[in-house]
Amino acid sequence: MEQKKLIVSAVQMSSKIGDTEANIKKVEELIKRDITKTDIIVLPEVWTCGWSPEHFRDTAEKMQESTTINFLSSIAKQYNCWIIGGSFITNDNGHYFNTCPVINRLGKLICTYSKNHLYSYYGCREGEFVERGASPVLVDIEGVKTGLTICYDIRFPELYRAYRISGADLFINCAAWGLKKPVPWECMTRSRAVENQTFMVALTQSGYIENGEWNIGHSRIIDYKGETITEIKDQKEGAMQTVLDFVPMYDFREKCTCIKDIKPNYEVQCI
Repeated sequence: MEQKKLIVSAVQMSSKIGDTEANIKKVEELIKRDITKTDIIVLPEVWTCGWSPEHFRDTAEKMQESTTINFLSSIAKQYNCWIIGGSFITNDNGHYFNTCPVINRLGKLICTYSKNHLYSYYGCREGEFVERGASPVLVDIEGVKTGLTICYDIRFPELYRAYRISGADLFINCAAWGLKKPVPWECMTRSRAVENQTFMVALTQSGYIENGEWNIGHSRIIDYKGETITEIKDQKEGAMQTVLDFVPMYDFREKCTCIKDIKPNYEVQCI
């Protein structure tokens, strides 16, 4: 079987609320400090503005004149790598979205994914300030089909199963996950990897948000059997990096063919 490996780097950081310029500077510094050679750099959800839906529209950008896209493009070219740009808030003719951009080694914007599920519980009002995206996006990164998700999307296994059936080898979940929900973060990121036999980058912000709220930190890269390959514990800012080798994953899938055992439908008998 042909070798297929990718070096993946993921940056955990604490964003300054509503200050895109300061957050771009921080990302640039963290990448310069912690990353030399890589194939992919992943950033967390809303790293440009921090997790504060009330500030989302204040920092929204139009794609055709986006400071964020221009910055990520320059990083991609400088480091000769792909960028999965976490997410930032986009304004499409008055329609606002929580959007993840994907940029190739040449600095070209290949695609975007807008968050399909919006978190609007326990006083959080994301759905009041942005609209949900139209569909999932599976992007081919040098032969590795990569399923894009953002934060709250992790609670919907149907999304990840759809990616897996469509050929996904790698899942990305870019998040700004709250400190008060450690068990769901730990369990669901691992579960999505295990049940689909697929690598998972589970990257979240760290640090203080506002109004007494904190991000959880503890970002991890998880293998297709649910084992943590590398992690950034607690609130530390910086990059984690690993080499993903996909050949053993394909071999494992051939030996444990649970995806083939999925029934065409699960009609429930209510008695």
